[in-house]
Amino acid sequence: MGKIAFLFAGQGAQYPGMGKSLYETSPAARAVLDAAEAIRPGTLAQCFDGDQETLSQTLNTQPCLMAVDYACAMALVEAGIKPDGMAGFSLGEIAALPMAGLLPFVQAFRLVMHRAEQMQACAAQSATGMTAVLKLQDAAVEALCAHHGAYPVNYNCPGQVVCALRKADIPAFTDAVKTAGGRALPLAVNGGFHSPWMHDAAVAVKDYATPLAFQHPTVPLYADATCRPYTVADAAALLGAQVENPVRFTQLIHTMQADGFTDFVEVGAGKTLSGLLQKIGGAARIGNVEDAASLNTTLTTLREESPC
Repeated sequence: MGKIAFLFAGQGAQYPGMGKSLYETSPAARAVLDAAEAIRPGTLAQCFDGDQETLSQTLNTQPCLMAVDYACAMALVEAGIKPDGMAGFSLGEIAALPMAGLLPFVQAFRLVMHRAEQMQACAAQSATGMTAVLKLQDAAVEALCAHHGAYPVNYNCPGQVVCALRKADIPAFTDAVKTAGGRALPLAVNGGFHSPWMHDAAVAVKDYATPLAFQHPTVPLYADATCRPYTVADAAALLGAQVENPVRFTQLIHTMQADGFTDFVEVGAGKTLSGLLQKIGGAARIGNVEDAASLNTTLTTLREESPC
């Protein structure tokens, strides 16, 4: 068997009820979510019983989803599956920090709370949004962005790039995408994340992270901004950089595959990353863990097809 990677889900995957099943069945997941609740009272209520509108507010989304991501990962470890490496999509990278040994969960959770505050503040100051562009090559999307004052910010998979732009420019940009033979889908987000509009948040996150006592990673964590593993020396800079730079998910996965990773397990709400992996190709096995049922399914797949 090749190496196993955990992929931590990003913002947009959240849904009411996330984490509840594992909270009720996995002691490891319960411990993580109880720790989050102790730091941020109301987290469990938002995850288990909150409505979609409440969960979709960046200030709530990021800490709730980060806690659920890590809880899902710990449930998988508790069941005997440990990662050889990992990555996270945007917010998911913060959830991966404690799994990689870079920061304790409590410090990482406080970091994500600060990150959420800063990114929401930036979003409130700029009337920006995000649009997914489908069916076009990356270079074509980049050319359209340059012409419309937009930025390609998530390279999700071949034929799918998410762009950040001013809300007022979305109609013209959508028409231009259609004319070029593509399809544009506005996303239900409240800001132009991973773009220069997030610069102040990026600086604030880096400043917050700089004095933290990062440890040498015990498991490689591949960074969104560089597609290479974190080191102690660059941890704070990478955490700031990822806020205002694109998530190059396709390149990241190709890099991990070149480094010997064949099996990928998405941990956290939903199966968005699993779907992107299917489109990128090259993975021997793809699984996800978001609840007790998916945990059991993934365990069965990994154990049946693995000699271990």
